[in-house]
Amino acid sequence: MRGLLTPTLIQPSASRTKHREPGCRRMELMSSTDKELADLLTTLGDLDQRFEAEMRARGFDPAQAENVALPSHLAALYAERERIRSEIKELTTGETND
Repeated sequence: MRGLLTPTLIQPSASRTKHREPGCRRMELMSSTDKELADLLTTLGDLDQRFEAEMRARGFDPAQAENVALPSHLAALYAERERIRSEIKELTTGETND
């Protein structure tokens, strides 16, 4: 049977199709508050690590930070951590420590 063509399915080329994995969504832009919160949390994590390392290097137990007199450098780090925690609380709950 010459001349007969068998029908075939024509599929679009892979370059023309937009294939997305299930559950894969575009990232939405973060609001300025969300970005600020993320930045503060990152900064707080870095400060916590630095504070704990410096406390241990000077022979202190980081868990005792509120109960011992700290050298000025450690006291400044502690105060900065508390300031950032206060800002995070304000952003997440709307409360202030005033």
